[in-house]
Amino acid sequence: MPPAHHAALSKLPALTFLFWVMKIAATTLGETAGDLLSMTLNVGYLVSTLILMSGFVVVLVGQLRAKRYIPFLYWAVILATSTAGTTMSDFMNRTLGLGYATGSAILLGTLVTVLIVWRLTEKSLSVTDVRSFRAEVFYWSAILVSNTLGTSLGDYLADDSGLGFAGGAALIGGVIALIVAAYLAAKRMKVSSPALYVGLFWTAFVLTRPFGATMGDVLTKTPAQGGLGFGTVGSSAVLAAVLVAVILYTMRRESHRQAGSDHKCPKTARSPG
Repeated sequence: MPPAHHAALSKLPALTFLFWVMKIAATTLGETAGDLLSMTLNVGYLVSTLILMSGFVVVLVGQLRAKRYIPFLYWAVILATSTAGTTMSDFMNRTLGLGYATGSAILLGTLVTVLIVWRLTEKSLSVTDVRSFRAEVFYWSAILVSNTLGTSLGDYLADDSGLGFAGGAALIGGVIALIVAAYLAAKRMKVSSPALYVGLFWTAFVLTRPFGATMGDVLTKTPAQGGLGFGTVGSSAVLAAVLVAVILYTMRRESHRQAGSDHKCPKTARSPG
């Protein structure tokens, strides 16, 4: 495998169970932090979007210029797409008056377009084989749109579908569980279709955003509104602590793994006589 390929792969985290824990924590934090800025601090959706999009551009430039995987930088970009996606969705659906259903449909079409152009241009949608600057731009574009879509879809399920916050989270959680079951079944049957695994990844990645959005609403809204009443400040603080703790844990585990690998010495054949 060429060195450049190794360098590109090292910029992305391993797709383990903890990756999805961090993804859900980051997207839920994005929902609560976005609401904290736009609603609790009364900045407004448009100004909040401009502020958060500026922050997204800053951390994205750092990620694109990086030569290796830097956990806090990578997850800072994920968090930035979540917070910016929250306010962008609210600006579209509420300030512009599009509504959750229309906003979700527009964003879904945008995401499909990004993925199609990515596939036609790079000949792959793999998230473990992002080898070029252009592919990484597609990768982050898809993530930004998917997180914005997730906010609209989560709000639609919570507010317009009649399911409520907890019902929306339960529905999406059930679909995610089905995706996990499909993945495990495919691995058990030794299915070797890259398209299947890529499809499962992007479906799960998109759905974890509305799951995080609805879970964020469950945490922040009052009991009268169907939530737990922790508020945007308290919920954001707890979620940030969880995200940082898991990142530090994965960094420590990787450091120990690398140290153990470095100390392993290959057995040498005993010289005859």
